[in-house]
Amino acid sequence: MIPESNVKDLMLRKDVVEAVKKGEFHVYPVKTIDQGIEILTGTDAGERKADGTYPKGTVNFLVDQKLRELAEGLKSFGDKADKEEEKPKGAKKGSGKKKKS
Repeated sequence: MIPESNVKDLMLRKDVVEAVKKGEFHVYPVKTIDQGIEILTGTDAGERKADGTYPKGTVNFLVDQKLRELAEGLKSFGDKADKEEEKPKGAKKGSGKKKKS
């Protein structure tokens, strides 16, 4: 894969040119990252819709979904840390269970 703008400057050895002609080697010029994603994965990258989402089954949909999960996890972690800071200074950390006598 190479940037499409570099095609004009591409210089290949004769054996590589022959391999390309025989279909043994490929050079894929790409204009966008999404084109590269599609070539590498064989799956549509997916374009953002007007509502800000991506079509289901696309790479960008899966990436967006994972980023949202990570963001929620971080938010949840931050909320827990904030609650810990609000506890009175004399309060002990622990499970809150009473010890058996």
